[in-house]
Amino acid sequence: QVQLVESGRGLVQAGGSLRLSCAASGRTFSSYAMGWFRQAPGKEREFVVATVAISLSSARIYYADSVKGRFTISRDNAKNTVYLQMNSLKPEDTAVYYCAARVRAVDFSMRPDQIRDYDYWGQGTQVTVSS
Repeated sequence: QVQLVESGRGLVQAGGSLRLSCAASGRTFSSYAMGWFRQAPGKEREFVVATVAISLSSARIYYADSVKGRFTISRDNAKNTVYLQMNSLKPEDTAVYYCAARVRAVDFSMRPDQIRDYDYWGQGTQVTVSS
């Protein structure tokens, strides 16, 4: 069982920045694929970004087109934590942001951008961007 706890919720103006954190339990966190999704009111949950460990020092990273160049994912395996740095925020980024973990192995060619690709989810944290 893996528990994920997000933090960093906030209200920011358009153009501002915010950093979300997701602390995970588990002894093999460094091997987990980690992702961030978001869900706006009345919309389906959508993929934001994922990181898949290749080794202890390298990873493949996948971004949704809507956040590419503005959002950055990183992880600190010593702290069992993954971060989402969000810059140049837009009102359309307003959503509940969810952290997700995949403990199953990831094929080399896999892009884990679907809800079904993940095994555990955090409770979500609200991000609101005002215009």
